[in-house]
Amino acid sequence: MNKYKRILVVVATCLAIGYFSGMATRSSITTWFPSLVKPIFNPPNWVFAPVWSMLYIMMGIAAGLVWNRIETNKEAVKKALVFFAIQLALNALWSILFFALHNPLLALLEIVLLWLMIYETYIQFKKIDKIAGFLFIPYLAWVSFATVLNASIWWLNR
Repeated sequence: MNKYKRILVVVATCLAIGYFSGMATRSSITTWFPSLVKPIFNPPNWVFAPVWSMLYIMMGIAAGLVWNRIETNKEAVKKALVFFAIQLALNALWSILFFALHNPLLALLEIVLLWLMIYETYIQFKKIDKIAGFLFIPYLAWVSFATVLNASIWWLNR
């Protein structure tokens, strides 16, 4: 597979996972979520879809760049992509915990683990491809903000 196809495959995978995890979100956005007390820094709902779409694209490009180094650095690439897969699964799980199960506390505990996996993925990626590492910084920043937002929502609604 050539380098552009690898990037395209991972971007499509990330967007598909984002789409399916968003299905857990959709019904709660109009029913349960509006009933919660939210902090003043809670962004409007319309912000989330474009931000997450861009982050999924950047994640996919980063993982594709790393995957493209498989011939020259097989073990490091395999390790990095395992962390990538774990964080992507945790990313999807968060939506289920928070929106489908209506459990901000469990989602808060899980998002801390997600943040750690994103950070480790960033560390592994930047060792292999500096651009891939840089592409993970906005994701890490957004999930840092999401963690504070999740904690605030849990605190205000306990």
